[in-house]
Order: sequence, then C-alpha cells, then structure tokens
Amino acid sequence: MRRMQIEVLELPLARPFAISRGTRTAVTVIRVTLEQNGFIGRGECTPTPRYDETPESVNAELDALRADIEAGLSRLDLQSRLSAGSARNALDCALWRLDAALAKHTLWQQCERLQPPSVITAETLSLDSIANMAAAAADAVSRGAILLKIKLNRDEILEKVAAIRQAAPRATLIIDANEAWSGVDLPSLLNALVSFNIAMVEQPLPAGQDQALQRFAHPIPICADESCHTREDIAPLRNRYEMINIKLDKCGGLTEALAMVEEAQKLDMRLMVGCMLGSSLAMEAALPVAIAAEHVDLDGPIWLAADSSPFLTYAQGQIWL
Repeated sequence: MRRMQIEVLELPLARPFAISRGTRTAVTVIRVTLEQNGFIGRGECTPTPRYDETPESVNAELDALRADIEAGLSRLDLQSRLSAGSARNALDCALWRLDAALAKHTLWQQCERLQPPSVITAETLSLDSIANMAAAAADAVSRGAILLKIKLNRDEILEKVAAIRQAAPRATLIIDANEAWSGVDLPSLLNALVSFNIAMVEQPLPAGQDQALQRFAHPIPICADESCHTREDIAPLRNRYEMINIKLDKCGGLTEALAMVEEAQKLDMRLMVGCMLGSSLAMEAALPVAIAAEHVDLDGPIWLAADSSPFLTYAQGQIWL
C-alpha cells in the first residue's frame, strides 16, 4: 500500500528574479512524497500562472488522484489520467524515484542513462538596467560561469547585450525574450545580434503568434519555449524554430520529456532543457534529459535563499554529480 503526502511550500529568493512578464521575490512549489514498503519517491513542481496554474489548482489535481495513486496507479497509466503540466510532473517524478528505490537503482539507472561527472548549466541574468546586468555578468564569469542566459524585454536590447558581451567576452550567450518581441523588426534585430556571437534566441514572439518566424532565414537559431509543451508540438514547429526547450513542468514529467528527446532527434530538432524556479529536487529529475541537450538551463536553486535536498553542487558554471 502506498501513501501520498502533498506539501505546498513558499521558497524565498536570495534576490529578485525579473523577466519580461514581471518580478518575483519568492516561488511557490508543490512537493509530492510517495512511500511504499519503506521506500520513498519524491517530486517537485512549480505551478505557473502563464499556463493558468495556481498552487490551489495543482494541489486539487493531485488530491483528486490520491486514492488511485495510493492504490498503485502506475507511472504509465498516469500519463492518460493527468494532462501535461506541473501536477503530472510532480507525480511522475515521484513515481520514477519510487520505482528506482524499489529496484535499488539510481534515477540514472532507472532511466537507462549514463551519469556524467558534470553538466554545464546556464546562469541566468535577470532583467535589469544595463549597468546591473553587465555587473551580474561580470560576477557570474568571475565565479566560473561558462553559459549565460540573458533575460530581455523590448527595451535597450542591443545596448544590454553589448554591455554583457563586454563584461563576459568568452562566455556563451543565449537570450530569452519570454514572448516580448512582438512588433520588433526581428530580421534586423537578429542580424544585429550576430556581431555579439549569440548562440540562441529563445521564444521571441508569443506562442500562437509566431508564424512570422517562418518568413525569413534565421542568422541565429531560435528556440521554442512557450510554444512547445509536449512531443505533439514538435513537428508543427519545424518551419519556425531550430530548437525546442524541454521543461518538466510544461511537458508533465520525466516520462514525456524522454519521449520528447526521441521525437526531436527523429525530426532533427536541436534541444535545450530548462526549468522553472525551484529546488535541487526539481532540477535533479531533469538531468537524465539534460545530457541530450545542446544548452542546459537548470540554475533554479542558485536563485533560492535556501535549497532543498538532494543538494546539487553548483560550481564553475556546472552541476557536479
């Protein structure tokens, strides 16, 4: 017999986190703990207002499935019982870890993936003034950051990128517009960004309003984030994007994320793995997917005032395993 526990926790941030949609000083996460025969499996999700999720709605989804989960609902059956989203992610990851514990496996072994010694991850530069973003970039590279992810809106785009490039001349730079570049002359802007050696631009236009991306050649690869949730989304995006960003909270867990890797590789789409703000518990679950990705953005825990077990080690721009 299984037992399920649901916790709703507010995690304060060490510093404000700003993107084009707003600023946060704390993040609310939901953790699921499954216990069976003395073995434990845990999962964490971050309800996201952008996808019409609240902590209350996600908690209700989880609680509604409690009887079936405690009666032994399998991870594969879960895929048809909950739609893609953060509720399914928390349960899916908890079930993966429970299955691993019951089999006396690590999560890597359960996924049939080889664990590397480390994974390079982006360090995010929160949206701020030109001077503050340049200073944040300089601080990040002084601590060994290899990959920087720049959060931007429509304001002072080139000026901010120029200042960051000057502060971090050797770092790989990727940009995340979070759907904010509607009305911007994208061909001209992307051509201007080429001189700063930008590796990728993420979701410049709103999901569902990105048809313009198929009308011109992209001098910089463009990655679908808000436009891509599950494997069914990938094929229709091939004429607009070169890359997709897989996030467990969007796709509904590790099971779907691994399927998305296979689908993307079959369709010759390049891969990024990202995250919502959250603890090491959430990031660790994404690592078996991250090893297949060209860019990894799993820096959620470094924004927290205090992380949670299992504690991942972040140093020199990498997650050390």
